[in-house]
Amino acid sequence: MTGEDARRWIEVRFGGRAIEQLEAYSALLLGESERQNLIARSTIDQVWVRHLLDSAQLVPLAPVESAGEWIDIGSGAGLPGIVAAIVQPRHVVMIEPRRRRADFLERVVDELKLDAEVLCMSAARCQRLPASVVSARAVASLELLFLDGSGFADLSTTWLLPKGRSAESELVAAKQTWHGVFHVEPSLTADDSQIVVARNVRRR
Repeated sequence: MTGEDARRWIEVRFGGRAIEQLEAYSALLLGESERQNLIARSTIDQVWVRHLLDSAQLVPLAPVESAGEWIDIGSGAGLPGIVAAIVQPRHVVMIEPRRRRADFLERVVDELKLDAEVLCMSAARCQRLPASVVSARAVASLELLFLDGSGFADLSTTWLLPKGRSAESELVAAKQTWHGVFHVEPSLTADDSQIVVARNVRRR
C-alpha cells in the first residue's frame, strides 16, 4: 500500500477535514521527531501507511452506539490517540507517563483544537469512569494491558489492540487469566500484523 492509498482510504471514510488535520499533525510529528525519538527513522517516509492509517483503521472497529471516552494507553507520539481524536467524535484521553512526550501531545491537542486531554501518569494509576474504547499500540502484553486498564474499563469497554506476529500467542496467554470475547482482525498495513478486539473482559 502506498501513502496515496492510505490517504484515499482515510478520506473516503472520514472526509477531507480529517486529511487536513492529519497533514498538520504529521508535520508536527516529524518536526518533533528531530528532537525526541517518537517514531522509527526507517518509517518517516511511510508515515501515512505505517502510522496514520495504522491508527485510523482501528476506528471502524469501535462500537458506534457507545458515547463514552476513548482512552489510549501509552500514547507516545499520539498513535493512535491523536488520530482517533481527529477522525471520530468521542472525547479522547491519552495516558503517557513520559513528560516530554506528554508535553508534545498537549501541544498537538492545543494547536489542532482537538477534543482530547493528556494525562502524564502510568495507566495503572488512572481511575476514571469506564471508557467506551481502550486502545494501546506497541505498549505491553495483553495480560498487562487488561490489568493496567482495570481502573477505567469494565464489561462494556471495547479493547482495540494492534499486535504483530505475537497476537495469537498473547491471546493464549491472556486467556489463562482473563475471560472475554476475543477475536483477531487483519491489519491493513502489514501482512504479519493483527488487531486484537476484546469485549466483556474480566478476571477469571
